[in-house]
Amino acid sequence: MSKTIVLFGELLMRLNTVGFERFVQSRKFNVYYTGAEANAGASLAQWGHNARVVSRVPAHEIGQACVNFLRQYGMDTAFVQRGGERLGILYVENGASQRNSKVIYDRKHSAFTEFDDEKNWNWDDVFKGAHWLHFSGTLPALSPRLIPVLERACQAAKKSNVTISCDLNFRKKLWSSEQANQTMSALMPYVDNLICNEEDAEMVFGIKAADTHISQGKLNRDGYIDVAKQLKERFNFKTIAITLRESLSASVNNWSALLYANGQPHFSKKYSIQIVDRVGGGDSFAAGLIHALCENYDPQQAIEFAVAASCLKHTIEGDFNLSCLDEINALLQGDGSGRIQR
Repeated sequence: MSKTIVLFGELLMRLNTVGFERFVQSRKFNVYYTGAEANAGASLAQWGHNARVVSRVPAHEIGQACVNFLRQYGMDTAFVQRGGERLGILYVENGASQRNSKVIYDRKHSAFTEFDDEKNWNWDDVFKGAHWLHFSGTLPALSPRLIPVLERACQAAKKSNVTISCDLNFRKKLWSSEQANQTMSALMPYVDNLICNEEDAEMVFGIKAADTHISQGKLNRDGYIDVAKQLKERFNFKTIAITLRESLSASVNNWSALLYANGQPHFSKKYSIQIVDRVGGGDSFAAGLIHALCENYDPQQAIEFAVAASCLKHTIEGDFNLSCLDEINALLQGDGSGRIQR
């Protein structure tokens, strides 16, 4: 059954070098529009939900192009305000083999971070008929001004009996671990379902998985069960989901995840992915988990769906996961051959 899911966060223009060109050699860029929460919204809209994006873009043609891009993929943009001077920019250089991908942010003084406090969103209207709120750690990292706004949104969501999920989404280029710990620790009491990757819990909360070497792609399952238990003890989340990426190279990753629910760990199948574009992979996982929980999947089904959905996202250019439910279910049933469909 379709649910209204509120996605609160910044919208950006993504400028990507063509193919595998480096920044220093590129003479043109491919243009996409993105944002951690909107990336999740694209998936949810594809799967039949009302993805209600809450954000702010400039009142000029670039801002409108961003809104049009979201509308193209079925998202509800009624709560995307207009104002400010500029849309933040994300530059991406695709890595290959042993050369890492690179991201450069140009987000200071964006429309989303500079606003009139008296003209914030009317949260009672935003959450009317809503079932879920999703945000990520990139939101409060952008500006101290956004932290009380986010807290008001969470309070309004709780008042409306709206479930809240958060993807920790730590970005060291946006803030320090100390800043993240202080801010996110204060927000976690509002959160029902936590999502993070294999290193977020360590970088934000200082909770490290034992016998794990992320840079070498060596992840210890028991260590992550312990991470989930510690997060549960500290914040009492309903569920904790941890994506487990084994980076064999920039081109080949192993991809799986853990869902800790009802005091039990549930590990997904592991996929070996030949990567086309990994940006947005974590957001597609968050969307998969939100969809599964909204549809009352059991914990094992939920984590399998989220991982299969995000596995397919890694094969799609741009930030949005444009995989339909039939494609995800086919992969869940074991059809990962990639044979042409006629």
